[in-house]
This record gives sequence, C-alpha cells and structure tokens, in this order.
Amino acid sequence: MKTELIIFDLDGTILNTLDDLADSTNYALTVNQLPRRTEEEVRSFVGNGIKKLIERAVPEGCKAAIVDKVFADFGKHYKEHCADKTRPYSGILELLSELQNKKYHLAVVSNKADYAVQELCETYFQGMFEYVVGERKGIRRKPYPDSVLEVLDKLQINKENVMYVGDSEVDIETAKNAGIKMICVEWGFRDRAYLAKQGAENFAALPKKIFRFLD
Repeated sequence: MKTELIIFDLDGTILNTLDDLADSTNYALTVNQLPRRTEEEVRSFVGNGIKKLIERAVPEGCKAAIVDKVFADFGKHYKEHCADKTRPYSGILELLSELQNKKYHLAVVSNKADYAVQELCETYFQGMFEYVVGERKGIRRKPYPDSVLEVLDKLQINKENVMYVGDSEVDIETAKNAGIKMICVEWGFRDRAYLAKQGAENFAALPKKIFRFLD
C-alpha cells in the first residue's frame, strides 16, 4: 500500500531535546536538594512522558510529595527553557521539506507535554505538520495507540497508508498497538542493537534513508 501519512515522534527523532531535558531535570533536582543526573542517565529515562522521567530521575524510595514537587519544578523550568539548546537533527528540515513537496501528509505524536510539543513544532517546523499531538489529560500516552488513532481520524487516512517514525522501544510498541508500519531511526536516544532486540526491523541511519521504506 502507498504511504500517504508519516507520523513522527519528537524527542530523539526530529529534535535533539536532550540538553534541555537534562538541564530542567537537574534544575528541579537541585532546588529540591536531590542528586543531579548525568546526560546519559536522562537519555535512558526519556520516552514515557515527563512524569515518568522525573520518577526515574529522583532517588529510589522518594515520597510521592517530593516526586510531585520535582515534577512541578521541572514543568515550570522547562516551559521557559525547552528551546534553549534544542535543535533539529541534521538533515531533518531537508527531509520534511522534500516530503512536503512530494505531497505526503505529516504529523507529530509525542509523550512530551502538549504545551512543549506545540511550542517546539511552531518554533522549528512552522507549517510543516498538519497535526501535532502531545501528552494531555484524558488521553492515554504512548505506547497506547490513542494519539496515533486520533491523527488518523482527523486526517481521514487508513492505517494501511501510514508510516510511523521513532527512536525508542515505546515507539515500536506504539506502532504495533496501532497496527501501522514503522521505521526506527539510528540517530536518536536508543542505539540500533537495543532497538533490534525490542523487535525493530526497519532502520534509517540518515533522514534521507527513510524514503526507501515509503512505497
């Protein structure tokens, strides 16, 4: 079946957000007198939403009230600093422009808070995506397929004509749960060997390599 719609994950797929995520995580930990985390630790914590990131970042056994306070402090800081160091990965803007020129429908589905997803897509990809979805109350986040299915419904495209592009085990499971095809990128937050163990079959080492899987 011909691919009509390509849904992209955000963090680790089209945007390198790691520095800003690490900075806001460590800000929130520091103001609560908790030990800081390395960038590589934060990389391993990302993928299941900001609340899960904070739950993984705080020391084991932290009381719920402390976790909630760190989460709130992270949110305040990240809302102001989510685009300080974040940048599109090399070749992504060129890829999206070419996909637009070829008349593909483009969307983003992320477990990042919806306010940050909307702001970052507006900042770095203005006018490139037809629909952008982040984590919101009342909607189950990935790997549940809810947000992906919302995009398909809004754009009126059958799942047989959809390709999902992501960088993590959460994305692999999301595509499986939604019943759509998937490409794993090799430049993101998880390496190829790990993704292969999680069941990934299609890999793109560079953005332009995505085209070989589309038709």
